[in-house]
Amino acid sequence: MPGNNNLADRSGNLLESHKSYQPRLIFFYFVIAVCTVVVIGGLARRQLFMSDIYHEQERTQNQRRILVPGPRGNIYDREGRLLVGNRPRFAVVLYLDELRQEFRREFIRVRTNYRATGDRDLPSSGQMEEIARASVVQRYLDTINGILRRRERVDSPSLKRHFTRQLLLPYTLIDDLEPDEYARLVEQLPVRSPLQLYTSSTRYYPYASAAAHTLGYVSINPDIEADDFPGEGLKTFKMKGTLGRDGLEKIFDTQLQGETGGTIYRVDPSGYRINPPLESRRPVQGKNLVTSLDIDLQLAAEAELAKTENAGAAVALDVRTGEVLTLASKPDYDLNEFSPRLSHAAAADIETRKAWTNLGVSGVFPPGSTFKILTAIAMLDHHIAGPDDVLTECTGTVRIGNRIFYCDNGRGVHGDVLLREAIAKSCDIYFYEAGARITPDVLAAEAGRFGLDRPTGIELPNETKRMLIPTTAWKQRERDEKWFPGDTANMAIGQGFIGVTPLQMACFAASVARNETITKPTLVHNPDAPTQRTEPIGLTPDQRTALIEGMVGTTTFGTADILSTLPSLRIPDVRIAGKTGTAQVRTGAGTINIAWFICFAPAERPEIAVAVAVQGDTPGETYGGGRNAGPIAQAVLKKYF
Repeated sequence: MPGNNNLADRSGNLLESHKSYQPRLIFFYFVIAVCTVVVIGGLARRQLFMSDIYHEQERTQNQRRILVPGPRGNIYDREGRLLVGNRPRFAVVLYLDELRQEFRREFIRVRTNYRATGDRDLPSSGQMEEIARASVVQRYLDTINGILRRRERVDSPSLKRHFTRQLLLPYTLIDDLEPDEYARLVEQLPVRSPLQLYTSSTRYYPYASAAAHTLGYVSINPDIEADDFPGEGLKTFKMKGTLGRDGLEKIFDTQLQGETGGTIYRVDPSGYRINPPLESRRPVQGKNLVTSLDIDLQLAAEAELAKTENAGAAVALDVRTGEVLTLASKPDYDLNEFSPRLSHAAAADIETRKAWTNLGVSGVFPPGSTFKILTAIAMLDHHIAGPDDVLTECTGTVRIGNRIFYCDNGRGVHGDVLLREAIAKSCDIYFYEAGARITPDVLAAEAGRFGLDRPTGIELPNETKRMLIPTTAWKQRERDEKWFPGDTANMAIGQGFIGVTPLQMACFAASVARNETITKPTLVHNPDAPTQRTEPIGLTPDQRTALIEGMVGTTTFGTADILSTLPSLRIPDVRIAGKTGTAQVRTGAGTINIAWFICFAPAERPEIAVAVAVQGDTPGETYGGGRNAGPIAQAVLKKYF
């Protein structure tokens, strides 16, 4: 039948059509299956393998870390007396993150008031928020003003910076309160209030300017180290710490720095704190430093230096260990001026007085006649002459090359002198002759043997490297000039091109006292330190006896006899071996004198060595080592004995 045939045809067509679509359906289902597997796999991977990463991201987004520096360690003198410590510093602070609701209410009030004016040129929403915050903070500040009878105003730019960058840190309203102000606030401020008293520490120097250059100072450090406090990946707020900037504070900064403490908080989406803290650890004070200084000797040296009203330095060493007992430099400054920060006026005053320089380790001067001790050692050590040999007759003048050289500026006529008297009377003619026989390069080598041509390596950041022991090659290289006999004469008596520091000369005196060539100074006290042992000088007992007796003669009948004859300076039963010096330095205003004195005592069994250098300030002024530098060293010795 025709109808049945049509139906059969349609069925066949549908079947063929279904067969043709079947591969497409299979592909479609395959794609769906693959996508489903990918999605499920991705979700599984996120849940099984990346959950820690997402948890960490969530944690870093809603947690904050606050770091608080530990107080610095104290610095003591060798007897345990405090030289540098910490004093409490009080401030009134406001915890802004506790004022969220107050800020919101004030913002609504400010916005309503502005809109009520009908003015079309209104501040932006952000500006209104700043105005509202400043208004709230001012109300709290007015509470403080009422208690302290002050008239402080909010610093709006500072408040904005703090709110934006350091919301979790307390905002300082009034810093460095006086003790009576702190007491009043303790009585009148409510315990549970966004207003709190914050106690931090700042450096305190009980002896003010004593050993200022040696102790050094600190400055504010906004980037304190986290140490091993957890939460490295968290957004971190840091309370300000300190950083050693000069002296021992700088060299031993790592030791003195405290261990950082802190707190980790959760915060809401706006950055406000959610209590209680997740983790908290108290900061720990840094390690203490016991120096080799003796504050009694230090104060004695500084008091005598101050009497001169001139620039100068005094250094005292323990002969046996090289420990520095005194390192004084004038002019100086009050270290408390740096705490918490140095004002522009105070900095300008220090600059005007040229007080920044530690002359003990950075002042470079010709050593004058104190260098004659080295010339004498070179003469004896190289067997050029013995202690009982007459080198030449001192008639007061001598021609060297085409110049006339004088003994003691023309005042000395010593005749035939031996080494003892030549040292005691500081006979220039004797040492001119000794220098000529020794030769300049041998003198330079001898000075190098005692370390006078290089820094001592003391634990200070500003020891100079400008000291100079000249040689013939140095003059040719640096000045393009030949060496003249007059240069040798000047070098033999510590004049000319030579430049050394007071610390170097103190080390030299200590080495001579110990009969060795090198003294390594240190500012760290070690009660168990052994006696230093270095290369022996090499003198015979007779040679050494003559040298020491000449130095003792300096303080008894020679150029520093004032130390024995003046009752106020005399030290009973203590023989002092010393040497004076007066060096000339040319300045733009003329030639000034540098007064020197080096010594050690007791002469028989030395314990302490001292070097003093004081600058004259008037060209042509008579300024001698015995009268101007000797009493400063004597003050240190009197306090010691």
